Amino acid sequence: MDNKIFTWGASTSAYQIEGAWNTDGKGPSIWDAYCGESGRIQHGDSGDVTCDHYNRFKEDVGLMKEIGLQAYRFSISWPRVLSDGTGAVNTKGLDFYDKLVDELLAKGIDPLVTLFHWDYPLHLQDRGGWLNADSPKWYADYVTTVAQKLGDRVEKWITFNEPQVFINEGHLNDFHAPGLQLSLRDTLRAGHNVLLAHGLGCQVIREHATKPPKIGWAPAGKTYAPASDKPEDIAAAHQMTFGVPNKDLFNDPWWSDPVVHGHYPEAGIQRYGDAMIDFDPADMQTICQPLDFFAINLYFCECKVKAGPNGPETIPYDGNKPRTMMNWPITPEVLYWSTKWNYERYQLPMIISENGLACMDWVQEDGAVHDTQRIDFYSAYLKQLKRAMDEGVDMIGYYAWSLMDNFEWSQGYRQRFGLIHVDMDTGTRTLKDSAHWYRNIIATNGEEL
Repeated sequence: MDNKIFTWGASTSAYQIEGAWNTDGKGPSIWDAYCGESGRIQHGDSGDVTCDHYNRFKEDVGLMKEIGLQAYRFSISWPRVLSDGTGAVNTKGLDFYDKLVDELLAKGIDPLVTLFHWDYPLHLQDRGGWLNADSPKWYADYVTTVAQKLGDRVEKWITFNEPQVFINEGHLNDFHAPGLQLSLRDTLRAGHNVLLAHGLGCQVIREHATKPPKIGWAPAGKTYAPASDKPEDIAAAHQMTFGVPNKDLFNDPWWSDPVVHGHYPEAGIQRYGDAMIDFDPADMQTICQPLDFFAINLYFCECKVKAGPNGPETIPYDGNKPRTMMNWPITPEVLYWSTKWNYERYQLPMIISENGLACMDWVQEDGAVHDTQRIDFYSAYLKQLKRAMDEGVDMIGYYAWSLMDNFEWSQGYRQRFGLIHVDMDTGTRTLKDSAHWYRNIIATNGEEL
């Protein structure tokens, strides 16, 4: 890539890789509880042990160094740091992240800390969770604890990962923890409290981190691709991407417009109608804090869109479209259209905080994992990212999802996203062919694409 400050990394999340679910004083999370409910997770899997990263983090950082990662994005488990979600600090849990940061820095790998990646403390969920008006303050107190401990060495912070997913899929729907089915109005209230928490989190990071922080957040990008290069089709796809076409919260502008612009989008207010919540206008001053970068998780375009006589018309991908093991269509153009449009809308340096695919991977007879499809996927997607950068998008980093195979939420261990294969019975790690390929891409700063 031409950008000299471009950073190559990989991402994980705490519940998906750490294991040690009740070790050293860690409190329960909503995902611990959700996995314990019959029928919730494929094959009855859970994150109780998963990759055992809690006990094997030095080995894993060594593998990051072998791949040549310049940065590592990981999340912190709130109930590992504060067992009850509030109150006394669980020193052993916080020390784990302290040691992880030191190990990363010793290997020349820049830590990017995500403060919330879905594992909400169960004790706080029992008090109403994100519906409780005190939840933004609970989050701010937790972030204060982390910033005071790690803020002398950590520069880059992400407040929330994919609020669309954990609110929409865990509160409006019951596909993810905590498995609620709230009214649309209550779901909007929970989402508003998350946005307030983001704003307060930004404030306390800047107050307590002694190393000047760079702060962003990481929504999931729901992007629609134009059906052709015709200006009218591009405009229609843009309208769908930044409109609120459905009566749920899985869209981009409802979340990022308040964070960057300080107001909810009018399209959402109209769409939600009578379900729209009342809130103090001063809330937007808290929510809209200055950001240093805009991270986004991108995997696929939702569908194609063309201009029709009565507005945008969607064209679903047919059965001939290549798909991943998650049944997601393979659409490299998402890294072009989404980054281009989000950069135009929010005018912030951008990071791809997640991008990757689930493949049918296994260790073959020669002891290697030949994931040629993943290499092809990354190559195609990164070329589209370069296309966006060549057209002026200020892109400062790319983080592959995921560093290693892990617990894939409601899908359990059926889906493998990793650059590193993990045998979940033995914990054995094996670098896949894609990890060796990625090492070369990093070493040449993308010139080998």
